[in-house]
Amino acid sequence: MDEMSKRAHSGVVIIETLPPRTTSRRHGAGFWLVAYTFAVTMGFSAAPAPLYVLYQAKDGFGPFTVTLVFAAYALGVIASLFVAGHVSDWVGRRRVLVPAVLVNVLAGVVFLAWSAVPALLAARFLSGISIGLLTATATAHLTELHLAARPGASRTRADVVATAANLGGIGLGPLVAGLLAEYAGDPLHVPYLVFQVLMLIGALAVTLAPETVTSTRVRYHPQRVSVPPHARARYLAAGAAALAEFAVFGMFTSLAPGFLANTLHQHSHALAGASVFAVFGAAAVAQIVLARTALRRLLATGLGLLTAGLVLVTVAVWLPSLALFLLGAALAGAGAGAGFKASVGIVLGLAPAENRGEALSGLFLAAYAGLAVPVLALGVATQVVDARIALAGFTVALLAILATVVRRLFRAS
Repeated sequence: MDEMSKRAHSGVVIIETLPPRTTSRRHGAGFWLVAYTFAVTMGFSAAPAPLYVLYQAKDGFGPFTVTLVFAAYALGVIASLFVAGHVSDWVGRRRVLVPAVLVNVLAGVVFLAWSAVPALLAARFLSGISIGLLTATATAHLTELHLAARPGASRTRADVVATAANLGGIGLGPLVAGLLAEYAGDPLHVPYLVFQVLMLIGALAVTLAPETVTSTRVRYHPQRVSVPPHARARYLAAGAAALAEFAVFGMFTSLAPGFLANTLHQHSHALAGASVFAVFGAAAVAQIVLARTALRRLLATGLGLLTAGLVLVTVAVWLPSLALFLLGAALAGAGAGAGFKASVGIVLGLAPAENRGEALSGLFLAAYAGLAVPVLALGVATQVVDARIALAGFTVALLAILATVVRRLFRAS
């Protein structure tokens, strides 16, 4: 996910008339303002994860409805990503970031005003639209602010902060929401109110950050998707791996809190949030720690950890064992994070420079399809078989996908 900035770097850095030292300070401060806004908005996008069991108890719906609500989010991300995810290259970063944050604020208003299933679907779809606008734009803005504040420096600092804000933010959202739901009272309102305040502060913060792109007039077109024809088999293998990796993220942000409550008999909202945090926190740490690892080793490490984590989570649900579940969650998250970074690296290596954005668009389409489709299938399965059997089938299906494409992934990597 940290590599989504590759899609959004066609803007022109503004040359300001301020003295260089003042300009550097403004861009340096703006860097952290955008990082804060990126993190809290991503956090809100995953904040409902530990609260789904409360909605289920209140309105009497099952796991399949939870997966539908989650799929609405994924659909919103996909639609926004390809309709407007690249627009900041033309109109400027701030003109996209501020509306993106405010759309998620609107999603919070829907959560606060109405808790029925139609409201959950609408709120999650709005949140997905916001994240599709936000992710590439914020990552690109961070890189540009970093380079303006530190001319000649490498972009490593920007990449690390973007990864921490993105994946770390997704992990912190459920953790904060779970703690508030467990200890602050009024669990279906207080977490959203807290994030509303944090995001409104973020929207204001973005307006104070320097713009880094000059506004240009261009003829609008949706984000194009391109598959390199000379390496289509390996490209599709990378897409299949991304689908499996994001399916793990989708499972933990939709159904995992239900497994904790109903199968492992752990009803703490704080624990539900912590389990999601373990997944995304581990993913962020893996991407940062392994940032300089050779592609082949990164791929092997990611797939190995992902396989081990999925197996441990499945075994933990059957035993049952909370400790094993949390360990498996952390391993699966680290593996998915490292594996997706490797998938991005493969695609970047396959595509010519002028088509990298389009090639990555196809990869992200596969990834976000993985965020919804396998999890929907898991939700359907829980309606007809025991949840433990459904999870075992989910694990087998993901491992079968990886086994099918693993040789192509390692080819010339």
